[in-house]
Amino acid sequence: MSTPLPAAPAGEPCPPDRPSLGARGRAADAQSWPVAVTSLQERLRDAVEEVQRLRARLGLAPSAAAEDRSEFVGTSRPVAELLALADQVAATDCPVLLLGETGSGKELVARRIHDRSYRAHRQLVTVNCAALPAGLVESELFGYERGAFTGALKTTPGRFELADGGTILLDEIGELPPETQPKLLRVLQSGEFQRLGATRMARVDTRIIASTNRDLAREVSEGRFRADLFYRLSVFPITLPPLRQRVEDIPLLVWHFITRKQAQLGRNVTEVPEAFMRALASYSWPGNARELENVIERALIMTEGPTLATEWLALGGAVPSHAAACTLAEVDREHIRAVLAACGWKVAGKGNAAERLGLSRSTLQFRMKKLGIERPAQG
Repeated sequence: MSTPLPAAPAGEPCPPDRPSLGARGRAADAQSWPVAVTSLQERLRDAVEEVQRLRARLGLAPSAAAEDRSEFVGTSRPVAELLALADQVAATDCPVLLLGETGSGKELVARRIHDRSYRAHRQLVTVNCAALPAGLVESELFGYERGAFTGALKTTPGRFELADGGTILLDEIGELPPETQPKLLRVLQSGEFQRLGATRMARVDTRIIASTNRDLAREVSEGRFRADLFYRLSVFPITLPPLRQRVEDIPLLVWHFITRKQAQLGRNVTEVPEAFMRALASYSWPGNARELENVIERALIMTEGPTLATEWLALGGAVPSHAAACTLAEVDREHIRAVLAACGWKVAGKGNAAERLGLSRSTLQFRMKKLGIERPAQG
């Protein structure tokens, strides 16, 4: 048995107060048009490039923006309690600290808090603190003035300024360098910061949400994280349940991932084997919903008919038998390689791997470098 899919108008006359042009005037006017049009095209091109630059700084891929707004999927009691807390704090400006294992959905909860706040009409800026090079953290967060360092050709706003009036999510906050932590504390306390190379303080009105899979209390006791910053961030902590504590949500998640991804892969799955569902429920999911998403996408890639292909999986567990003892990094590496291969190793352009993975191009390239993924040599 299988589990089925759940149910200025053209031709407008010249205004009367505008004098009619003589032959010479019309000729001069005609000569000025190419210059005016060229100038407008240049301005539009510059504006488009600026928007693209800002989107890249915000970590948004063109096709990922709408997908980032996905709801946190689940109807179990742990999920209901989690979302009730998120909705309760959303109406305030209180800092929020999201605690949970890798892949448990911390960014989705941050998005929910932002979307239900009075700041929803402004930007949610996500910063992966672990992806920022140590020497560039301050300039990325707070911006820099022209001439602040070699290559600083113009004044550039940081992520906090881009999030002014909105919300900033500091993902992997436990990776923030010690020298940057007191500057973040100042922003939390007064909304003030100083661009790199500036002589005056600037101010922003930005709501701060932080997330981590680390035990920050332990980091504080071992001297790697400031105690005052920890206490300021953890005014309203929310702990996300791991997937193994809400296995009743797995069927919903399976169909959610199938529905979201099969169109990109050219599939039309309408059934999932019940034995496969039972295997998924019996697995411990160290990578949580993200790992489940990877498993479903690999299954979709192997599927040719209306029933999800699961023969390649060891049904005693939810992952291939050769991966049963793998680390999460190895599972991620295998999945990213599979998607890259399916996309012809494209990381940009139509049908690229970053789009299919729901990542920005820069984030995918960072993960590839971190996981040691390289395109195989052309034979």
